[in-house]
Amino acid sequence: MRNTFIKILMEQAEIDNRIMIITPDLGFSVLEPFGKKFPNRLINAGIAEQNAIGIASGLALSGMVVYVYSIIPFVTMRCYEQIRVDVAYLNANVRLVGVGAGLSYGPAGATHHALEDISLMRSLPNMTVCCPGDPIEVRDLVRSSFTHEGPMYIRLGKNGETCIHDENQHIELGQAVTVRDYGDSEAVLITTSNTFHLALEWVDQWKNEEGINVMLVSMPTIKPFDNKKIIELIDLSIPIFTLEEHTVIGGLGTTVAEVIAEYGKPVQFKRIGIPDVFTHVVGDQHYLRKELGIVKPKLN
Repeated sequence: MRNTFIKILMEQAEIDNRIMIITPDLGFSVLEPFGKKFPNRLINAGIAEQNAIGIASGLALSGMVVYVYSIIPFVTMRCYEQIRVDVAYLNANVRLVGVGAGLSYGPAGATHHALEDISLMRSLPNMTVCCPGDPIEVRDLVRSSFTHEGPMYIRLGKNGETCIHDENQHIELGQAVTVRDYGDSEAVLITTSNTFHLALEWVDQWKNEEGINVMLVSMPTIKPFDNKKIIELIDLSIPIFTLEEHTVIGGLGTTVAEVIAEYGKPVQFKRIGIPDVFTHVVGDQHYLRKELGIVKPKLN
């Protein structure tokens, strides 16, 4: 995902001299090609995230389109007040690009886990929240960011994620994408961000090992949210599950629950995500997922 982000950004920077990157001393091995080609449009603000956001806001209000790139907790939480006041309140064209979604930096411990970021960002007025799950979603959502007015948060995994969508598919900002639809699905699984590949694995296992057809829907945009798609799924009167590597409070599951509650039609619904706890164990992403209850539910 990181490589796709920088590739698409460099393509646009060739034809749009408003494109800039600010890094709080992170992004090594990723940002160097951009800095080499556009040395005057890459700023290392040092380990000073609050200052980086202030600089980005000032540049954006002067006509630039600015991408602030760092590990998720540092680009969203450490400087949250500055994001709220300098970016969201002023509706500035700043794009916060966070890497290491969920438990991607598992061995680094809770300081590097990104489990509350979607909740924080979607609560800010004017903020658009994008959570791509494969390189195709990254490609199209980053392209959308070039002309989008107002601030954006783009949540990335790390590197090495394979493409799930076809290269020719176009991902629209604010729209859900149906990835598997068997016509006679007995349930639907909605996912976002870095659990996209895990969700596809579960859907294939249910079909191949248990003979259960489960529709798979990807939500690469959390705000604005595709309420219309959720209502369509409710009207199917089949169980709805959400899967995310984020706290169950305020993320994808909460957003879907809000639509269900306001629509008023009863439907079986379950959120699968990180419980409301801090992680006090250390391990890789797969180990931590199991420890924290990200496991495939039984449908029979």
